[in-house]
Amino acid sequence: MDREKPALGKAIFLDRDGTLMKDVGYCSQPEQVELLDGVCDQLPRLKKAGFKLIIVTNQSGIGRGYFAEEDFRAVQRELEKQLGPGIIDATYFCADTPQRESTRRKPNPGMLLEAATDLGIDLGQSYMVGDKVSDAEAGIRAGVRATILFGTDAASKALESGATLIAKDFAEVAEFILGG
Repeated sequence: MDREKPALGKAIFLDRDGTLMKDVGYCSQPEQVELLDGVCDQLPRLKKAGFKLIIVTNQSGIGRGYFAEEDFRAVQRELEKQLGPGIIDATYFCADTPQRESTRRKPNPGMLLEAATDLGIDLGQSYMVGDKVSDAEAGIRAGVRATILFGTDAASKALESGATLIAKDFAEVAEFILGG
């Protein structure tokens, strides 16, 4: 008897610093967490539309010894508290420094591929949202449907990123995804 495989889900992979919250440079203290405009309003809309919301974040501050993994986790708890319960489905982070070759550190797609396997995600129906060229490149390399740059660095990196969309705000990010 043939068993049907369960349908794969769709996800939005989200960078953290500079995309969901203000990038303060190696954020290691919960009191430094400040959500960017529109994030708190739009993430529940995306969740309601059936997307899993997954954070994929480079955290080389750990690898450089600037702060400990527990500091990262404390910041993450504060971020999730401010976003609201159940909004973020999973968080993947890479502590490797840029000098260390790593399949997980963006622009490599390792964290996205790992999450797709762990959570049953169809990458072809998923999106990557970030503020840096490395975020767009990771999404492209993973084979996501579209990559969106938004946030502090997005506009200055538009031409070299290969991103599908350069959004002016998080509302535009949500409208693009929900309209696509």
